[in-house]
Amino acid sequence: MDQSNVSRSFDAHARTYDKLVGANPGYHEHLRMSAKRMGLPNKGAGLRLLDLGCGTGASTAALLDAAPQADITAVDASVEMLAHARRKVWPTNVRFVHGNAEELDKASLNGPYDGILAAYLLRNLTDRNAALRSFRRLLKPGAPLALHEYSVRDSFRSRAVWTAVCWTVIIPMGRIRTGSAGLYRYLWRSVLDFDGVEALTTRMHATGFDDVRVQTVPGWQQHIVHTFLGRSPGRPATAADPDAPTPPEGIDLSKP
Repeated sequence: MDQSNVSRSFDAHARTYDKLVGANPGYHEHLRMSAKRMGLPNKGAGLRLLDLGCGTGASTAALLDAAPQADITAVDASVEMLAHARRKVWPTNVRFVHGNAEELDKASLNGPYDGILAAYLLRNLTDRNAALRSFRRLLKPGAPLALHEYSVRDSFRSRAVWTAVCWTVIIPMGRIRTGSAGLYRYLWRSVLDFDGVEALTTRMHATGFDDVRVQTVPGWQQHIVHTFLGRSPGRPATAADPDAPTPPEGIDLSKP
């Protein structure tokens, strides 16, 4: 498989996906970290947020945890992953939309938004610069983008750890649980081929994002999984809650 048929592969693996990611220590906590690093004020009251590449809803739950009072629209290209997400219990301020992140103009999205979370998405897109520019156009001035993504190219140690974990744990477990290891071999290879930290932060600057910064996560995925943060150009419309300190290396919405 390759980038052209990722959504079809996720359709085929949707039934077992939650069990597999649930076996990954820190998976859900790391998503919550990235959502909190967006610096969303006042529990999201009055905000409209976008979760791109929501899958079965793990990133949606993380965004809801960080901003429980926000209106959240979650988008994914896989019909089956969305079906599993919709079967879960959600508050009325969460809705799911079928759409391709590379053709967001065709999805029923009514921007601009006060923040975007895109978890494990950009790596799977064919034209990453075009996608980032479309994300920026959907954001209000000064609003944050959080890319929660693997990035190992800049570190020999990170590449070695990633490869060892993939071939001893992830790929064998995927084969046992689903009968096929194709999606998980693609995961291993696509992470190795993806931008390093420096290249992705440079890409974000080049596609128009300000205040770009990066923070990793704890555990075995340290320096493997990162939160890449940026802001749409312009002054934020909403100041940060003064009683809620910005998370480490997060976005400070009070900055001009």
